[in-house]
Amino acid sequence: MDTSEAVEANIRERSQKLERFHDHITGCHVIIDEPDKHKTKGGVFDIHITITIPGDEIIVSRKHSDNHAHEDIYVTIRDAFNAARRQLESKLRISQKKVKTHETPPHGRVTELYPMMEYGRIMTPDGRDIYFHRNSLVNGDFEKLEEGSEVRFAEEMGDEGPQASSVHLIGKHHIEG
Repeated sequence: MDTSEAVEANIRERSQKLERFHDHITGCHVIIDEPDKHKTKGGVFDIHITITIPGDEIIVSRKHSDNHAHEDIYVTIRDAFNAARRQLESKLRISQKKVKTHETPPHGRVTELYPMMEYGRIMTPDGRDIYFHRNSLVNGDFEKLEEGSEVRFAEEMGDEGPQASSVHLIGKHHIEG
């Protein structure tokens, strides 16, 4: 598209604002294209932004052929720079190790079952032996248990050592530890 001082100023301002989200930006290259320009109505703008940071690049490429809001160049620029900001924030969280990790819930295999006494034992991947009572099973699945069944559970300290509560029989979804 033809260059415009107002559009260039808008891009420079948004580029500078990105430094709030990542202070090691070494380059920002923006290409705007208006491929569907018609004589009777405006076209929808496409935008490509490449932001260089040490050891990586952030690339935002938007083709908005069906989004009429992007017939406005400033809306197109705003949306693309918002996407770039989100990517920069994500990269920063990862580099600062602020990414949420989901802890694997305690799990193991049933190693012993005593149906007449209504309890069993679970062996965890780290070799611990955990007691559980039939009442600890969620949904009353005690009858479905077999030695070798995989379960997940909440662990608490009982009178005689660790014990499992809220024991769930693991179906087709397996938990890796």
